[in-house]
Amino acid sequence: MEALDLNLVAALDALLAENSVTTAAAVLHTSAPAMSRTLARLRRVLDDPILVRAGRGLVPTPRALELRAEAHEVVTRARRLFVPAQDLDPAKVTRVFSLQMSDLFLATVGAGLIADVRKAAPGISLRFVPDSLEDTPALREGRVDLEIGVLGDGDPETRAETLATDRMIGVVRATHPLTRGRVTPRRFAAADHLVVSRRGRARGPIDDRLAELDLVRRVAAVVPTYAASLLMARDSDVVCLAAADTGREALDAFGLRTFEIPLDLPPFELGMAWHPRNDADRTHRWLRDRVRQVFTAAP
Repeated sequence: MEALDLNLVAALDALLAENSVTTAAAVLHTSAPAMSRTLARLRRVLDDPILVRAGRGLVPTPRALELRAEAHEVVTRARRLFVPAQDLDPAKVTRVFSLQMSDLFLATVGAGLIADVRKAAPGISLRFVPDSLEDTPALREGRVDLEIGVLGDGDPETRAETLATDRMIGVVRATHPLTRGRVTPRRFAAADHLVVSRRGRARGPIDDRLAELDLVRRVAAVVPTYAASLLMARDSDVVCLAAADTGREALDAFGLRTFEIPLDLPPFELGMAWHPRNDADRTHRWLRDRVRQVFTAAP
């Protein structure tokens, strides 16, 4: 293991460059006695005198001459490891990132994010994975590079950042009865509802608020994605929910009407989460910045 000491390699490089213990010591900012002890270690490790006396100076042995170029290359490459990273040029990066995002936010900001990344970094590809990986250690295991949306409880070490605050609104087609007149809690509860749940759960915070008013809504169906709920709301008299601000573009595309839910529902936060292994990664930091910009520009 002594032979793996990079300090020995650096000393060997200096000694063979200077052919002098005193000068090599000055180059490495150490004392001549310390460099003499290091030369003794090198002679023991390499089983060669390395430098021998010739008159008033020292000359390298044939073995030392064989090692001179290689030692210098090892030291040069080792020093490169500690050179401060240069500014990132996204246009020169080739990489694939896995992003976990619900279909609602994918439909809303996905196109803008893809266009933004492709324009600045054509070598970066985005792979969107299903939100079925929620509540799993996907970030810790490296299966997901960035999670975007309503964040749950992640691993303790996970980094997270809030991107926006939004609220839920009711969504119906233009001919739905709730587009006419004031939407009261009773009228809202009496309508047929669609619930979005990838796990098939029919109950949520809205049901708790209705229960406080002694009301129960009728859940006509539970669907796994927001896109499916919007399509069904477009073609039938059912009520579904969407994000008021972040989902606006998708709602307009489907030609749907919106209304304020007549219940005291708290706003929710949209954010992004990543594993600390990527915290200082320059390209990952660049991608996080692009996500921030896209969410800021979202209508």
